[in-house]
Amino acid sequence: AMKSGTPIDIEKKYNAGANKKTGVGMNSAKLDAETEEMHHDRVSLSLGKAMQQGRQNQGWTQKDLAQKICEKPQVVQDYESGKAIPNNQLISKLERALGVHLRGKQAGEPLGPKQK
Repeated sequence: AMKSGTPIDIEKKYNAGANKKTGVGMNSAKLDAETEEMHHDRVSLSLGKAMQQGRQNQGWTQKDLAQKICEKPQVVQDYESGKAIPNNQLISKLERALGVHLRGKQAGEPLGPKQK
């Protein structure tokens, strides 16, 4: 069309190329508001205290512990303060790094020898 000299129609398409998801689902909005019916579980303060005590027994800072488990220092801080949403895989990594039970009846006690 350009070579032959004929005019080209150019019109701007409204919201073209905008790959945005609009609106928020009802359930996710309720979770974000953290109403009484639906809320995110948080780690217990006893887990945070056991973590902190185990870390201090090792002589580590939060940053040192985070490096040992390949996580960000903010993650360790959130777990110690009780603000984090529990992740069992991460808690297991913390238990192995600290050598201390963080869950259950044995929370705060040292891990036993490895079972074969």
